[in-house]
Amino acid sequence: MPVASPYASRLARIPVERREADVLGATTAYWTYGPADAETTVLAVHGFRGDHHGLEPVVAHLPEARIVMPDLPSFGETPPLPGRGLDLEAFSDWLTAFADAVAPGAVVLGHSFGSIVASSAVARGLPTPRLILVNPIGAPALEGPRGLLTRLAVLYYWAGARLPSRIGTWLLRSRVVVRVMSIAMAKTRDRRLRRWIHDQHDRFFSGFSDREALREAFVTSVSHDVREFAPVISQPTLLVAADRDDITSIEDERALRGMFPDARLVELEGVGHLIHYEKPAEAAEAIRSFL
Repeated sequence: MPVASPYASRLARIPVERREADVLGATTAYWTYGPADAETTVLAVHGFRGDHHGLEPVVAHLPEARIVMPDLPSFGETPPLPGRGLDLEAFSDWLTAFADAVAPGAVVLGHSFGSIVASSAVARGLPTPRLILVNPIGAPALEGPRGLLTRLAVLYYWAGARLPSRIGTWLLRSRVVVRVMSIAMAKTRDRRLRRWIHDQHDRFFSGFSDREALREAFVTSVSHDVREFAPVISQPTLLVAADRDDITSIEDERALRGMFPDARLVELEGVGHLIHYEKPAEAAEAIRSFL
């Protein structure tokens, strides 16, 4: 049985509709939340291995906004892009084409790996009035507070793609590995919240299309960071960072802020790389103030 979400009652009050769009030759699944006539539309991009469910707790605390959330190519309900790998150029092209088709002129938001995709697309010309990055990857993941674990993850994804198909796929979808990852990232001491976080990862962290796509996306995620694009992004930018993030230290997030021409940084205490699960109300308030 799924674990009840602590944000379920809030989310239930927000209208939601599943839709599809033809983007770069494939059908992108996406969800729209909030009033159709909202003053602001936000295009939100989820993180690595997840899907649109991950950012729903933040959506639950922004009932006044219209939020459009697609599943990334090869994740959730969106299939791979035909004839394209999953390098950063492909993700950026996809996001730009999706925005043009579904949410032109929307504020762009990216979480974790989504912060890289969003920043890359905006730097390459995706039109948006503002950019919001939650748990931004502000330094090379291999050099982060848990760089050793990231290097082990490189081996893990390589093995998953190279072992015989059945064994490799089993390894990549292993509930034990997913649980270890979830335990490592969760910082809250609230047992009910931790249980729900682990359940979310169990349910949605293995919805990738195939093992090679997962490996390619992982390589892309650890080969880039937001610093590459910050200096050329002129739009006002909000960084919502955590003081216990294991991927990017808060010191690196502070340095990242200075690389943007126009950026503000909101630091949340006592939370790590799961701001969207553990402190969505605080993240939503920062976003509301910024908008």
